[in-house]
Formats: sequence, C-alpha cells, structure tokens
Amino acid sequence: MDPLTAIAAAGVALVVKGALEATGQEAGRSGWNGGARLVERIRARFRGDTEAEAALERVTEAPDDESGQQDLERMLASHMLRDRQFEADLRRIVDEAVAAGGRGGAQVSAALIKNAQVFNEKVEIKGDWNVS
Repeated sequence: MDPLTAIAAAGVALVVKGALEATGQEAGRSGWNGGARLVERIRARFRGDTEAEAALERVTEAPDDESGQQDLERMLASHMLRDRQFEADLRRIVDEAVAAGGRGGAQVSAALIKNAQVFNEKVEIKGDWNVS
C-alpha cells in the first residue's frame, strides 16, 4: 500500500473511532482528543464536494458501514492527491494519534480498519483497492 492510501485508511479508522466514541460504543477508551479536529479538517476540505461530504456524514452516522468507510477512504485519497496541504494536515493528525497511542491514548486497531495494519511497519491489504 502506498503511503497516501495508508494515511487515508488511518484517517477513516480515526473517524470511525471518533464516531464510535461519540455514540458511547467505545467511550473512555481514548485519551486522544484530536478526533473532532480531524473531522472538522476533513469537513472543511470536502466543503462544496457533495459526494465527499456525503461519504463523511455516512461514516460519522453509521461507523460500522464498510461500504461507507471505503467511499470515505477513496474521497480522502482523492482530495489528498489534489491538495498537498490537506495531505500534510492529515498525516500530522494521524501521527499525533499514533504518538498518543504510545501514551495510552488513541489506538487504531486492525479491527477498525479491517485487514490493514497501518501503524505497524508492515502493511497488508486484502481485496481490490482503486485510487482514482
């Protein structure tokens, strides 16, 4: 998996984690408080792109929706390709989440991003992945 796709996958996982925490399904499991900032940064970048906005809303409202997660990941990758500042912002936020995980904060597990193990040195992806 290329680094951009890994960042997109991690970003989706963090959005899912934040949505689950907001609904109480994972309440109190994270000391990382960057989830709202991540969603707001994504929302700001997606503004005006109705398809991308819908993908974000779908995941925040139904975090277990795998199809919605895939759509959001595709939208994140697409927007990162077009906006290097957005890519840098997402990379920084994901890096902060990883750092917080080492201090007992947010952890993005493979269960949240299915078959990808983003925060290990080795990344494995199963299935078809298309970035357009």
